Amino acid sequence: MKAVLQRVLSSSVTVNDQVVSAIGKGVLVLAAIGPHDSKKDVESMAAKVLKMKLWPDESGASWKNSVQDIEGEILCVSQFTLFASTKKGNKPDFHGAAKGEMAKELYDYFVSRVRDQYRAERVKDGVFQAMMQVSLVNDGPVTLEIDTNPVKKESAASTKEPTPISTPASEPAN
Repeated sequence: MKAVLQRVLSSSVTVNDQVVSAIGKGVLVLAAIGPHDSKKDVESMAAKVLKMKLWPDESGASWKNSVQDIEGEILCVSQFTLFASTKKGNKPDFHGAAKGEMAKELYDYFVSRVRDQYRAERVKDGVFQAMMQVSLVNDGPVTLEIDTNPVKKESAASTKEPTPISTPASEPAN
């Protein structure tokens, strides 16, 4: 599962010219479900969203308070495009995102876990698979990417640069 968290002063979702959700100070969460994601990934992401230290404390020390600590609001928006691949050409490929039915089931579970672990009335949602207009006033700006299944880097041995072939001093290097 992938998510982009944005610390906001306010955010809203509009569908068909109707505001369907709006929050004040808090976190906008753009969330995407991958084809291999599980309820465990969703639970991990929900906990991260709620516990991520994005605000300063009362003394002004940075990165000390979570959305729960400040009693902020959360707006969750489904965003399958976070799984876009742009490796080939200029047209994004979305095969890295989960298919609709599975994605909806896990996305709804994600929103329910965030609500269950916080205060349901402070957690809002967009409309799954709708064309949404998402508005926000970014605070900072502070924007973080979170991935429950980050790509594993190859082992150090396989990513080492090849050892250069040494050229004897009497031969010119080409």
